[in-house]
Amino acid sequence: MKKIKPKAGQESVWDYPRPPAIEKVTERLRIVFNGEVIADTNKSFRVLETSHPPTYYLSISSFKEGTLIDGTHSTACEFKGISFYFDIKNGDKVALNAAWGYPTPKGNFKVLKDHLAVYAHKMDACYIGDEKVEAQEGDFYGGWITSKVVGPFKGIKGSWGW
Repeated sequence: MKKIKPKAGQESVWDYPRPPAIEKVTERLRIVFNGEVIADTNKSFRVLETSHPPTYYLSISSFKEGTLIDGTHSTACEFKGISFYFDIKNGDKVALNAAWGYPTPKGNFKVLKDHLAVYAHKMDACYIGDEKVEAQEGDFYGGWITSKVVGPFKGIKGSWGW
């Protein structure tokens, strides 16, 4: 699949660095699950890594009380450290291992302590500003795709050998 050239106001994920970069985000982020907003903030971070749409990390305090439950899953990132997952519950609906964070993040990623990323495909909707995001394909990567980023994105079948 051919790399997409960004238009004015867009970014190509192929221009993101490796190792990844981290940036503060002041745009409003909202997450809707089981028909309600369960997280809402204008203070977050995004991680930018070559070939990935940005992954957004919201502070744990921006989530509605009682929606985060310790999950059963853990993974490791060579840059950020060991992650632990959370189930998200709202009312009678539960999304297993829907969010993850790094309790003791490494290096430049120490600012991610007490922040969580969320799989958009496990939620009703996730928004950056007023734009509903599209989930990065697959169950491993958690990037949020908007009209401001172009790919192809890692995780999409048939693209760049992944």
